[in-house]
Amino acid sequence: MISFNIPPYVGTELEFVRDAVESNRKICGDGPYTKKCQAWLEGTFGAEKALLTTSGTSALEMAAMLCDLKPGDEVILPSFTFSSTATAFLMMGARLVFVDILPDTKNIDPKAIEAAISDRTRVIVPVHYAGVACDMDEIMDIASRYGLLVVEDAAQGVMSSYKGRPLGTIGDFGCYSFHETKNYSMGEGGAILVNNDAYADRADIIREKGTNRSNFLRGQVDKYTWVDKGSSYLPSDMNAAYLWGQLQAADAIYDNRMATWAAYNEAFKSLEERGLVELPVIPEDRVHNAHMYYLLLPSLEERSKFIGHLKEQGIQACFHYVPLHSAPAGERFGEFRGDDEWTTQVSDRLVRLPLYYGLSKEEVGKVVSAVVSYFGVEA
Repeated sequence: MISFNIPPYVGTELEFVRDAVESNRKICGDGPYTKKCQAWLEGTFGAEKALLTTSGTSALEMAAMLCDLKPGDEVILPSFTFSSTATAFLMMGARLVFVDILPDTKNIDPKAIEAAISDRTRVIVPVHYAGVACDMDEIMDIASRYGLLVVEDAAQGVMSSYKGRPLGTIGDFGCYSFHETKNYSMGEGGAILVNNDAYADRADIIREKGTNRSNFLRGQVDKYTWVDKGSSYLPSDMNAAYLWGQLQAADAIYDNRMATWAAYNEAFKSLEERGLVELPVIPEDRVHNAHMYYLLLPSLEERSKFIGHLKEQGIQACFHYVPLHSAPAGERFGEFRGDDEWTTQVSDRLVRLPLYYGLSKEEVGKVVSAVVSYFGVEA
């Protein structure tokens, strides 16, 4: 069986984990490896402040706290996303406003955002689907004109960029995930990028359980105490040590995934030309990270048959998001504004193929052969 995903592992991770345990003797949060990873994120992406978190979800929760939402405030987000995008803001009392996506990138539609704005709107949450950037110039312009904050859900976007700017560094806050399904992993983990200096100190406080411990460690106060709301969002330094091994090999992981993505894309062009499938679209002003490779089949029924065909060939393929506005919690805590022209039909038709670091050329060839054989053509 060719798995849909295998967590990335480059071979140096355990060496760094052992060092954290045996040499540093620091396995709680904010140890040497945590600081190394944060410095790498800041230096590589030009982020003003990067903080590792226990998950991409907790990074979003921190961002939601920093937005200082009040009950009834509205947050605009795509319905085509994972529940964490919604729950982070729901926990702060926000009302969720779901809007439609674009048919090419599957990202939130800026026109739908502007049409959904009310006098209660406070935040826009663009989700960079498949590591392909949203139309950030338009979104930031809307935010500026209406006085809104922007939280980039860049869980899938590490190493991707928009017009030369790394994803996660464009909005007020950016949120990464280092879950085992992501390009770079620490098992469970994430990071928040704070791109607005006005929120930098408070981000430390929220991450440190609402205390000003970070100020104490920097020598800015002679003792620390509880000063604000917060939670324990620091990952273990053992997790950070594992991530450090992957960040040292970031380019190799990127190149390996891109090679697989490119092989798929080249192999399936003829299927698209015949009108049998639709392939991913990468606008010219964006650089993606090969987070996933997907196909759009003609219908839900056709997709189900296709997934079954691949399973018979020993290949695991997966659908993706069920639209949040159609879920029980989405109906309870939010609403869809505007027309659902693309969200539901994309959800019904999209299928993701195996793509992970270390997927061999032989395995890629087997996937390609299985895909094209479904349509009765040769690879």
